Amino acid sequence: MDRFDQSPTDPAFLQDPYPFYDRLRAAGPLAWWTDYDMPVAASHAVVSALLRDRRFGREDPFPPVRPAHQAGFWSVEEHSMLELEPPRHTRLRSQVLRAFTSRRVAALGPEIAALAHGLIDGFPAGTFDLLDAFARPLPVRVIARLLGVPESDAPLLLGWSNAMVGMYQACRTHADELAAAQAATDFTTYLHDIFRAPTDDSLIAQLLAVAQDGKLSPEEVTATCILLLNAGHEATVHTLGNGISGLIAAGHWGTPVTPDLVEEVLRHDPPLHMFTRYATEDVEVQGHRFARGEQVGLLLGAANRDPAAYADPATFDATRFPDAPASTSFGAGLHFCLGAPLARLELLHGLQALSERRPDLRLTEPPRYADIYHFHGLRRLIVS
Repeated sequence: MDRFDQSPTDPAFLQDPYPFYDRLRAAGPLAWWTDYDMPVAASHAVVSALLRDRRFGREDPFPPVRPAHQAGFWSVEEHSMLELEPPRHTRLRSQVLRAFTSRRVAALGPEIAALAHGLIDGFPAGTFDLLDAFARPLPVRVIARLLGVPESDAPLLLGWSNAMVGMYQACRTHADELAAAQAATDFTTYLHDIFRAPTDDSLIAQLLAVAQDGKLSPEEVTATCILLLNAGHEATVHTLGNGISGLIAAGHWGTPVTPDLVEEVLRHDPPLHMFTRYATEDVEVQGHRFARGEQVGLLLGAANRDPAAYADPATFDATRFPDAPASTSFGAGLHFCLGAPLARLELLHGLQALSERRPDLRLTEPPRYADIYHFHGLRRLIVS
């Protein structure tokens, strides 16, 4: 297996990781990323297969002792379905799906469109940051309505979300860990206040009803609410920013926004570039022997740019779907993103409203990506 050195915090890599992914993919089905000290997959076929391979999972068979200063974070995260495997994952996901139904999500379409138009009405004159004016507030307001928490609390939710997802960025610092633990603690206290008098017909009220039946624990309800905000909000913000930037750069701004165009937005420059999995048993895959507990990195961003799956993959092609294979942006298999239908709806209605109302939108400075990885999103998006 070929070995590759590439710091995940290198500025050039953060601005454009795709050439490195091309080198990894050319080396074979698996390559060793020395900075992570583990094999990674960069092709669409291998990433897709490993996402579905039940011999690999999210739970570490040999969990490390957590430092005391991280306790607040892990007291939430250890009850999150994102980190669990069957049978607990199966029970938790099935109960959450009883409240988070496709009908409930689809009914949010008109509200999402109205929120998008309201934000556009408030755009300042001249140049401004479209992330702050549109991409950040839209998904957090949607999830606040869905959960049943005041939209006026959006700044609190954003702050906690940003701090908590910092635990998953490359080369996080001790300060990042302290901030994540404090955010998780504060978020939990906030939700417990909401739980005392939930809004009728809110997702929180439905989850609490399931908990009263004994099918979810209070800790699982808390972790689920936090997961829905953190995972759904952070990824959707990045997808909106990356997608708008990509559409404008490719000369496709003003192209009718359809579900197929949304799929190309999700493929071309996805918001999350790596999932990791642990081998749940000793297993040989793609010529490499994994011992139980060893990790593999699944490079979603690389899989989405695989020329074996997508013709001219670096090009934003507004007509690529529905004939192309599904991207890996939402994962696959057991941990396929629970919020994928909501994310697609937000992207569809958000981009439709913005394209219709601001067909002359243009970039006024080159977009730059934030100094984060595995998330991949813009620092700002200055437009007029």
